[in-house]
Amino acid sequence: MARIEVNGVELYYELHGPEEADVLVLTNGILMSTASWAFQTPVVSKEYRLLLYDCRGMWQSDHPPGPYTMEQHADDLAGLLDGLGIERAHVGGISYGGEVSLAFALRHSGRTESLFVADAVSHVKPALRIVVEGWIEAARVEEAELFFDVTVPWNFSPGFIDTHPDLLEEALARYRLLDYEAMVRLCECFLEFDVTARLGEIDRPTCVVVGENDILKGREYAEVIAERVENAELHLIRESGHATCWERPEVFNTVLLGFLARQRSG
Repeated sequence: MARIEVNGVELYYELHGPEEADVLVLTNGILMSTASWAFQTPVVSKEYRLLLYDCRGMWQSDHPPGPYTMEQHADDLAGLLDGLGIERAHVGGISYGGEVSLAFALRHSGRTESLFVADAVSHVKPALRIVVEGWIEAARVEEAELFFDVTVPWNFSPGFIDTHPDLLEEALARYRLLDYEAMVRLCECFLEFDVTARLGEIDRPTCVVVGENDILKGREYAEVIAERVENAELHLIRESGHATCWERPEVFNTVLLGFLARQRSG
């Protein structure tokens, strides 16, 4: 639970689990914080040294002026690993964090033990672009309730929304604390992301996960990544929307830990 200077900004990070264990990095989605990994942290940190952090522009890290790029985020992560004396790590994330992980694997392949990509894309199709442009316009208004209403139906399945009013109320409370100028910069960064043509360069063991009912970054995006990264495995998490680590945490954790275990045995 500390901050460290990386590439001219201070990044907030947390380390959990045994110091001697293999390191696993999990990078947040765009509306997540390190606390959003609550269903993963106590489970995963039993076996791995778990590194959680906020990207620049997120929560407890610095929010410098933009523009941001995924390559910049990837280099920030490399700098964070340098600062912590970590040479190599298993690298993963969900949504925006999955895209940062793809960028990291492309720019820092030698430091990537394996790659775990959940509910992410390698490029942005027109329909998704329209959705995120709508998020940007809502963020510019800087009204938490409006931004909540615009984003939540894309991030969670209807069934989860109906049955988890407590978690959604907690999420709304976090929305009231958002830096909306930084949120605009993060969304604009996402819209520039396009590495589909380079996916064949990734030579690390890769696991791709997507929620069955993810209407934001759905199965077609996951299939592109899994098909173009050699020997990647694809897992469809049933009865889940975009936020698979929240909606089906037991399944998410099983897929993640099973994938990592196969890297050990391999």
